[in-house]
Amino acid sequence: MEDRSAATRLIESGALAARIPALAYRLIALGLIATGIIRITGVLTPSPTWNALLYYTVLSNILCLVWTALLAVRTIRDLRADGPRGHSTPSARWSAAVMMAITVTMIVYLVVLVPTAFVQGGDYVPFSLTDNLIHIVTPCLLIVDWLLFVPKGLLRWTDPLRWTLIPYAYLAFALVYGGSGGEFAPGKTYAYPFLDVATLGVGGVARWILVLSVALVAVGYVYVVIDRGLARIGLGR
Repeated sequence: MEDRSAATRLIESGALAARIPALAYRLIALGLIATGIIRITGVLTPSPTWNALLYYTVLSNILCLVWTALLAVRTIRDLRADGPRGHSTPSARWSAAVMMAITVTMIVYLVVLVPTAFVQGGDYVPFSLTDNLIHIVTPCLLIVDWLLFVPKGLLRWTDPLRWTLIPYAYLAFALVYGGSGGEFAPGKTYAYPFLDVATLGVGGVARWILVLSVALVAVGYVYVVIDRGLARIGLGR
């Protein structure tokens, strides 16, 4: 009974209050996220693919890299100052916002880009190692970090609407940049197929944006419900 009580005391506010496992996880996550970014940009090769930085996928991965680095630094600082027990997250709401930003990447990849690739054919083959790292592994790493190590019960019901500001900011950039003649790749003035105004028309692009917006906000509310649920049950405590 004493061992069980000691174990359950490590769970506070619906998350593990254990900095050593959190630090180990975040350092591993940092390495995997960095690997994906290095591979997609070719930054360590003689000819980097700098135009990769124009895509939401890469930008959201960089956001995750920066945030995970902040989490690791905060965990190290708290570990030295306060010991191994406790949470180390600068902001639970910002953790959720970053998680949602990269969830957008995973959903668009699995629901839009992969099916489009299979239907249209071409040279692009989805689910390569690099694709998996930046579209699936990084999102899962951020989701698991939030589930395990970030205190729960701090999200607000309006947060999913606020989380849309990150993808919408990119959307505005992509449409303005492409509409003014900017190229995301040689001869390609749109970042993703559902933003191809020349093919889909303004109405077609607007419908895609509406459908994706509804889906993403719905997923955001799933996160809020999970947050509230874990806060209430304390992961079984």
